[in-house]
Amino acid sequence: MFRYMLILPSVCLVCLGWFSSDLNVKIRFDQINGLKAEERVLFEQNEIGKVTDILYERTGTYLVDVEINSRFKAAVTESSRFFIVKDPSDPRGKVIEMIRVKGEGLPLEDGAVVKGDTRVSALLEKMEDDVSGAMGDLKKRFKKFSEELKEVPQNEDIKNLQKDLDQLLDEMKRSGAEFRDKVQKDLVPRLQEELDKLKERLRQLGREKEAEPLQIRMDEIRNI
Repeated sequence: MFRYMLILPSVCLVCLGWFSSDLNVKIRFDQINGLKAEERVLFEQNEIGKVTDILYERTGTYLVDVEINSRFKAAVTESSRFFIVKDPSDPRGKVIEMIRVKGEGLPLEDGAVVKGDTRVSALLEKMEDDVSGAMGDLKKRFKKFSEELKEVPQNEDIKNLQKDLDQLLDEMKRSGAEFRDKVQKDLVPRLQEELDKLKERLRQLGREKEAEPLQIRMDEIRNI
């Protein structure tokens, strides 16, 4: 009986270790820019882990082992992107920063190998996803408003659509050429299609002038 009493706490400790163990992830970078072992991994200004080892591969890439603290491992998912930047608390050092570019995503498994990014590419991907979501909402709003316009014509709805387009225009002005090209190629044509339907409905109601500010914004977005 006494032997079982000794075994039981040991088993509990092992189980506790399973649930609280840190997460080990390998990140493959083309360049590490002076990154060293023991430097930090940051997420939303929180220190969530550290670099444990760096291996130079025959292919000319670097495989960086990181250990994520068990308290934060649920935040590390398929939507996570990793890039190397200057340490905000020590300009002479480096850190790996993690951001999430989409929704929660599936958690990464222990030992997973992921591709490292540059800061620009990671932020661009996040921005693309954010704007794609916003455009999806805009398209739904245009379509719904166009369908319901005969029954519930509201000038306030048109004003809200114009505000959304103003925000998109501001975002386009702040973005780089690659991102602007993607938005104009993939998103603007679909949005213009819904706007054309709305303009036709307004024309039938003798209210075509109400759509003019919307078209002006679309033209500005297209020509930026």
